[in-house]
Amino acid sequence: MHLLFDLDGTLADSFPGISRSINQTLTQLGRDPVPAEQLRGFVGLRLAAIFSTLLGAGDQELVDRAVGIYRPLFDQVGMLESRVFPGIPEALASLRGSGHALQVVTVRSIQSARLVVRHFDLDPYFDAVHGPEPADRACDKAHLVRAALTLAGARADETIMIGDRADDIRAARAHGIRAVAVGWGYGSSDEIAGARPDHVASTVVDLVGWLRAAAAEGS
Repeated sequence: MHLLFDLDGTLADSFPGISRSINQTLTQLGRDPVPAEQLRGFVGLRLAAIFSTLLGAGDQELVDRAVGIYRPLFDQVGMLESRVFPGIPEALASLRGSGHALQVVTVRSIQSARLVVRHFDLDPYFDAVHGPEPADRACDKAHLVRAALTLAGARADETIMIGDRADDIRAARAHGIRAVAVGWGYGSSDEIAGARPDHVASTVVDLVGWLRAAAAEGS
């Protein structure tokens, strides 16, 4: 089975570092910080979309400036305030040991995504990390899923996407892939229910059990 994992909110609890880095960026631009809980719904969006909303700006130069401030803030400081969700390394080791192929698919820029995966010592579990290039403002997560399928030479019926937001499920459906939503991430219960995933995993143990059952059914 080919398993595609979202990063932020699925493998890593990066919200503390993301929210702090967003607010430090706003402060450097002379704007007021935003209460952290109001930022939770932004996790999983492209940085350009986040700052376009927060700055209320149609000014692409200002948005690009914000993105340029944010990226080193997170990679150098915010990442240190992040953590892997409990049980994730053990789950990845178990899935990998069972013969499944694993890849990361995220809208975090590719350099930052690889840095986060390495920082948490998760890179031995994954065959590849897929994310947009920093200058790519229009990347759709479905395009990244396609890249993962192509790299692995995987069929849709032998692939599952695991993520915490509706966009993860939408990206999977664009290619006829089954999708699992995790209950410990940043997507609300209403958002996840509306996206209609094949399964909602309430715990990491639940996730691994469902993936094993799905693999057994397909074998």
